[in-house]
Amino acid sequence: MADFDQELDATGLNCPLPILRAKKALGGMEGGQVLHIIATDPGSVKDFEAFAKQTGNELMESKEEGGKFLFLIKKV
Repeated sequence: MADFDQELDATGLNCPLPILRAKKALGGMEGGQVLHIIATDPGSVKDFEAFAKQTGNELMESKEEGGKFLFLIKKV
């Protein structure tokens, strides 16, 4: 797993809460910093892909591990 600057635990939250929490977390971060998100909502995979495209932030990693969905997003 790559290094990250901040972690967001969105387990148990359904769309759109993981995205909203990530947006808020990224808002307080510097450009180039990386946010690690842990989610359990299967819909979050497509949501974070769309979120990255819309915001211009880089989705560095998206994977499933033990029923959890893990994302690394780099703020631009």
